[in-house]
Amino acid sequence: MLMRVRGRFAALAALCAGVCVTSAQAAPPPQGFQPDAAFAASYAQRSVVSVPATTQRVSCYAPEVLYPASLAPSQGYPDGGVTPCTGAATTGELNGPFPTQDVSNPPLRAKDFSESDLHVDPTNPRHLIAVSKWFVNVEGYNHLTGFYESYDGGATWPQQGHIPGYEGWTDNSDPVGAFDPWGNFYAVVLPYMFGYLRDGEHFFLSPDVNPSLPRSGLGIAVRPRGAVTPASWNVMHNGTQDMVARTPFNGSSVFDKQWLAVDMNPRSRHFGRVYVSWAIGTGDQGLRVYVSYADARRNATHTNWSRPRQILQQTPGIGENGSLPHVTPDGRVWVATSSTRGLGAPYTMSFTSSRDGGRTWARRRVIVRHNIGGYRNTTFRAAFGEAFNVGPRKVGRFYPLYAVYENTGGDGLTKLFIRASFDGGSHWRTPLQVDDSSAEGEALQPGIAVAPNGRVAVAFYDRRLPCPARDTPEASIAGLPFDPRMPYGRANYCINAAIQFYTARLKPLGHNVRLSAHTWDPQLSSPRPECICSPDSFIGDYFGVDSRGGFTYTSSVETYNAAGENPGYHQQQLVSKLRTP
Repeated sequence: MLMRVRGRFAALAALCAGVCVTSAQAAPPPQGFQPDAAFAASYAQRSVVSVPATTQRVSCYAPEVLYPASLAPSQGYPDGGVTPCTGAATTGELNGPFPTQDVSNPPLRAKDFSESDLHVDPTNPRHLIAVSKWFVNVEGYNHLTGFYESYDGGATWPQQGHIPGYEGWTDNSDPVGAFDPWGNFYAVVLPYMFGYLRDGEHFFLSPDVNPSLPRSGLGIAVRPRGAVTPASWNVMHNGTQDMVARTPFNGSSVFDKQWLAVDMNPRSRHFGRVYVSWAIGTGDQGLRVYVSYADARRNATHTNWSRPRQILQQTPGIGENGSLPHVTPDGRVWVATSSTRGLGAPYTMSFTSSRDGGRTWARRRVIVRHNIGGYRNTTFRAAFGEAFNVGPRKVGRFYPLYAVYENTGGDGLTKLFIRASFDGGSHWRTPLQVDDSSAEGEALQPGIAVAPNGRVAVAFYDRRLPCPARDTPEASIAGLPFDPRMPYGRANYCINAAIQFYTARLKPLGHNVRLSAHTWDPQLSSPRPECICSPDSFIGDYFGVDSRGGFTYTSSVETYNAAGENPGYHQQQLVSKLRTP
């Protein structure tokens, strides 16, 4: 994200004016509470396999803007600042300078990788592509979007590197992608400019950085099926940069939080249509959700992007962001979004849909209003705290709709809830708590995938297990000696990834399953999204999950060093795999 839109800091919220909504509170999880020891053991018991994908290659690129400042190991940054490439790259990617740049900076090593999206190829379930932020300096929040690709069901990730074509902007943000029906992979990036002030604060949309390019935009990169090099991305369309839109747009200077969906049903009138949604505005309270679309072609090209259309009307003073589009097999496009009046107000999650390929949109319907009070014992920010998906098989006469969201209760702890609609969104079932810890630990940043057989998977970050104890091998693996807070044995501080499975009707299939073999510390090497001078930090606003071919995959952050693969305790992407029940 670019602005202090809700997601930058903890206590942000949303309110959809004039609509009465159901309470976000719910009963204890229907699967019952699970002892912490059972959750810890579930990784082995469910035969979860995980690999730190982004440690398997060394990636380098030359940034448009150099930022040399760093924080010390005693501040939680064992390998802070920038690291020159010095011939260490093993990805085979181009390191720069690049055609869109107006400078010639030295290549730097990409060392931290957070905020991800992951997808399984519909034409080959052993082929996966994931995208994430690709940092050369986390203290300066200096990154492009990168990718990592597997051909063996997630065991190895031989192809990876930054996504080319948008290196002339300071940052490329909010990584997201999707396959089209023919196995081509679409990535949507958010390139934007900023410079650094003397104290390290960001000068957002600075006119002095690469002035020949727009200050921000929404860019497309397509990786053709069968691509064999890191540079094999199509980033041009009709002889120009493949951008859905650029700022300023109708007088608005800010784009934020894009997402996309592809119509995969051959029976649909809009088979292969790629829908991109994002927010456009001049400030937090003026953001509005727009949608543009193009029709993908088998040869990894596409038609022209339609002119962006605002899909929902909103009351002045209420901002709208975090849109999530999905397409049901009948070709109907569903978009969930979140709205905010400002600090301290509740979020409202609502949705709309289109039956005519994105040309017209139905009136808004509300899913839930919920509260985000921030996370305890940490400096990393709260995000939208929402996820949305649709089912591929009808339940009764309708395709099911699923919504997952964070809610902060009266005890100040953040928990996760899921609810479903089986009548096209007219009514929503009673919320069910997803996380099944009865202790102090919080659950946050949900993602949801629905397998072709209708099984529902909700992935999330879980904080129930305490940090490792002092003077133990696990404490060393977790890098706790570098954390100035010295959180040995501390509860609701360290993190694991977790998942909960359901039937299409939301009957729980067992308990939460642990997806990371080692508990990790979110304070280590944590990006500073606002400024090196501010303690506010970042582990991402979401992470990837997908289910296909009988397996469910996630790509989440970890910072541990289990076998010498991550001696700097950087944010790496851990890909976990388990059989879908």
